[in-house]
Amino acid sequence: QYQLAESGGGLVQPGGSLRLSCEASGFTLDYYAIGWFRQAPGKEREGVSCISSNGGSIKYADSVKGRFTVSKDNAKNTLYLQMDSLKPDDTAVYYCYADDGTQDYWGQGTQVTASS
Repeated sequence: QYQLAESGGGLVQPGGSLRLSCEASGFTLDYYAIGWFRQAPGKEREGVSCISSNGGSIKYADSVKGRFTVSKDNAKNTLYLQMDSLKPDDTAVYYCYADDGTQDYWGQGTQVTASS
């Protein structure tokens, strides 16, 4: 069974940091485009960051450039999102995904709240 499981969300003060993890099971991330989306209450789902299937291209939304870093550990079959200098506008449910061009898989989401 193909599955993505996120962890690492929580409540943090503005300016703080969190690291999200997304562990894949039942398949390897090696041949998939992978990344993160987020959805805030009352807003559309927004792409945050992605890594191309060959790892040669990494992209970020303008709103998170310079603050968020996406990475992958092939040995652990896990995707990460390091989030620094968090702002209240970053508050959302964060989802990881994997897409091989014909099929896409999504995690269940993890809540990130940046608030004082």
